[in-house]
Amino acid sequence: MSEIQLPIIGIMHSPYQEKFGIPRQPNLVQVQSYIEMQAPYNDLAAFEGIEEFSHLWLVWQFHDNKNQHKKDQFRAQVRPPRLGGNKKIGVFATRSMYRPAPIGLSVVQLQAVKKKGKSVRVYLTGSDLLDGTPILDIKPYIHYSDAVFEVQSGYAQQEPRRMNVQWSEFATLEKQRLLTKQLITQSRFDELEQVLSLDPRPAYQEDSERIYKMKFAQLDVSFVIQGQNLEVIALDSIELI
Repeated sequence: MSEIQLPIIGIMHSPYQEKFGIPRQPNLVQVQSYIEMQAPYNDLAAFEGIEEFSHLWLVWQFHDNKNQHKKDQFRAQVRPPRLGGNKKIGVFATRSMYRPAPIGLSVVQLQAVKKKGKSVRVYLTGSDLLDGTPILDIKPYIHYSDAVFEVQSGYAQQEPRRMNVQWSEFATLEKQRLLTKQLITQSRFDELEQVLSLDPRPAYQEDSERIYKMKFAQLDVSFVIQGQNLEVIALDSIELI
């Protein structure tokens, strides 16, 4: 069987520091991120005309997949989280990371392309990519051909229901301290609430007594869930001097 090699043109920088908590689809959270372009692709000439497009396709690699090196172990079926992690369906009927070619595809909104030192950064919102994700290609999103309105989306027909996010008194005090010291911006906290509202837990996890932990930007976040209510109970920050 023949194989191909693809260049890595850039690296994603996002607040998603681990897979747990990343939205399962792009544009569910308008999180801010950017791609640091790598040489020789860090040339502004390569982006001439891109400002005429509001959205882009990102082609990227599932680089943090524990099974990506097991090339001889093809998994014909997987368990999508949206189905509770209990039902198996064909891998090509899902967007699972466990696939023959560990490649992802996401639509994101373009904010700007700027020169930063010797590099070029592509600023985006709506990404669902882990920090450090290798970018393989960038293409413009074209509305008349890429947007399909009357479609059947199987088990993912509707957007997931969002939870009510609350803050404990202790977490609120820590949040205010970080804002006052300008260690975390309000927009980052807004993004965090959007991420938490999507219920980061695996679909099969229903333990109301469990304390969940998630890394987001410079934060370690602890929270509990009861019914449709998610409460942030603690924040630990990495304070950069």
